[in-house]
Amino acid sequence: MLVAAFVACVGVTAPVQAADIPAPGEIVMSPNIQHVTNVPKPEALTDINTDLAFQGDYAYVGNYSGFSIYDIKNPKRASLVSSVVCPGGQMDVSVYGDLLFGSVDSSRNNDSCSSTGQSATVKESWEGIRIFDVSNKATPTYIKSVETNCGSHTHTLVPDRRRQNVYIYISSYGPSDTFPDCKTPHDLISIIKVPLRNPAAASVIATPNLFPDGGYPGVQLPYPNGKSATSGCHDITAYPEKGIAAGACMGEGILLDIRDPERPKVTATVRDEVNFAFWHSATFNNEGTKVIFTDELGGGTRATCNEAIGPNRGANAYYDIVGGQLQFRSYFKIARHQADTENCVAHNGSLIPVKGRDIMVQAWYQGGISVVDFTDSANPQEIAYFERGPDETAGPLFGGVWSAYYYNGYIYGSDFHQGLDVLKINDWRTNKANGVKMRSLNAQTQASYPERGHGHW
Repeated sequence: MLVAAFVACVGVTAPVQAADIPAPGEIVMSPNIQHVTNVPKPEALTDINTDLAFQGDYAYVGNYSGFSIYDIKNPKRASLVSSVVCPGGQMDVSVYGDLLFGSVDSSRNNDSCSSTGQSATVKESWEGIRIFDVSNKATPTYIKSVETNCGSHTHTLVPDRRRQNVYIYISSYGPSDTFPDCKTPHDLISIIKVPLRNPAAASVIATPNLFPDGGYPGVQLPYPNGKSATSGCHDITAYPEKGIAAGACMGEGILLDIRDPERPKVTATVRDEVNFAFWHSATFNNEGTKVIFTDELGGGTRATCNEAIGPNRGANAYYDIVGGQLQFRSYFKIARHQADTENCVAHNGSLIPVKGRDIMVQAWYQGGISVVDFTDSANPQEIAYFERGPDETAGPLFGGVWSAYYYNGYIYGSDFHQGLDVLKINDWRTNKANGVKMRSLNAQTQASYPERGHGHW
């Protein structure tokens, strides 16, 4: 275990030079981070780990081959409870009550867990959302599937105010006129309504067109200079109690009014035609007055954290919401240059619940896990980090941490190959979060921090 001696207690700002790149598999971290434990990926799931969700004393980890459930009541002794083999990428997961939802954006010959890949040019092919009953953590039960246009790359839960239904906003893209169920243009999202008393009745109730003008047309240039066109959304993050959502929609970022969850309306749009290549994800601050958008330059399979790409591409962009519109404030990208064999770009993260501050933990694939204070959105500062040296498990440019989220005093990272990492941060800027206990966390469904005790987030 190495500790970088150059890290000052006020922040982590100095770039690492090529000679400082850790050896393959070697762990480096800032002095205020502790690597608590690692739970290896279960042998039953042969593909890579993806997104995370939390509920009570359990963590749920998606995998292209299915998903796993971990007991995290004692994070220092986190352990595998069960794994479900059900192939169909990405299997990004979220949990609500006794239900687990998994996204499938991989055209299959049917909706079963024994399905195989089949071209989307075949009308009978299936992709969309799978719904499981996880009331028994040892033996989850597959209860329902819902097919959606272009599948489900990611999804977002929006519970109704009476807690009788949960809506699922489906983000998908990649249309083609050769795909019977995913034709161009694809300027929409799909909305599934799930009656909580009868989840088997879940169905698509709306497919609102968010981009009636077609959205940003993109720039057709080779990597790294191309810009994605808008043809659907990649991620939507909802803040239901405030009636808003933010969409990262490939070619642009949007704000949505979701006070009527069945009829979301775009209220603001922003584009970055200089530095953003692919609008990937969005996160509000606690007050709902700022949005962080991320740029997945290179689709997560390129070495973008180096001097050649620079600090403003493949980065976070911070926007203040002023008068209902998005006003750009700054970019942030980890300063530690990675090897040319390491895929590294801004990826999935969540807030650390500290009242009066805006702090986010975030995954950067093989750039590891970064903690950034963006209280001053014009001057975000990294305050902690954790990373491994190049992962040679499956060859170059294919490894690292997919998602990193804070939950009940610990940071959890979902690593492609290495499994579930548990970290502990000890820093004066974040320690107040230790007293905030959440009942659940689906990172794309935000809620305000509870003042004390337990709450939803």
